[in-house]
Amino acid sequence: MLITHDTRCALDTVVDLVNTAPEDDAAPDALPDVAALEDFVRNHDISDVGVLSEFDLSAVRKIRGRFASVFAAPDARTAANLINDLVAAAGTTPRLTDHDGYDWHVHYFAPGASVADHLAADCGMALAFFVVAGEQERLRRCEAPDCRRAFVDLSRNRSRRYCDSRTCGNRLHVAAYRARRKEAAG
Repeated sequence: MLITHDTRCALDTVVDLVNTAPEDDAAPDALPDVAALEDFVRNHDISDVGVLSEFDLSAVRKIRGRFASVFAAPDARTAANLINDLVAAAGTTPRLTDHDGYDWHVHYFAPGASVADHLAADCGMALAFFVVAGEQERLRRCEAPDCRRAFVDLSRNRSRRYCDSRTCGNRLHVAAYRARRKEAAG
C-alpha cells in the first residue's frame, strides 16, 4: 500500500490524538487545556489553524472519541460508517496545495475550517484509504494487557502487536522469559 507523506503525517496525527485520551477514569487527559491543544497543533505541523479556544478543545476531544471508535471497529463496514460520518460532518473540500516546503498534496478540509474539522477531514481521509485498500485491520490497539494505545501496523506482514516494541513488547517478552525461567527452576 502506497502511503504518501501527507497521509503518513495524518496517520501519525490521528494516532497521537487518540492516544491523548485517558485510558481510564484515573488517568489524566493529555489534552487538559487550550495550551496543550496549541502544543499538539504545533508539534504536528497542522497548518491553517487560527487562534484556539475552549470551544476548539471541546470539539477536538469529541472527534478524538470518534476516531477512537474507528480503531475499535470490529469490521470494515463499521469503520467506513464511522469515517463517513466524521468526514461528512467536517464539510470536506479537497484541494491541492503546496506549502511550507512540501510538494503538491491534498488537503481535505475547507479553507478556514476549525481545527476539529481540519483533523476530522484530513485524518478521516487517511483512515479511509486503509478501508478502501482492504487494510482496516492495520488500525489497531496495543495487545499489552495494561496498554490500549492506538497504532497503525505498517509492517509488511501485518504482524505488529504492540504500540511500541521497545516498551510494551519488550516488557511482555521479559515477563514471559522470567515466567519460563521460574517454572523451569521450580
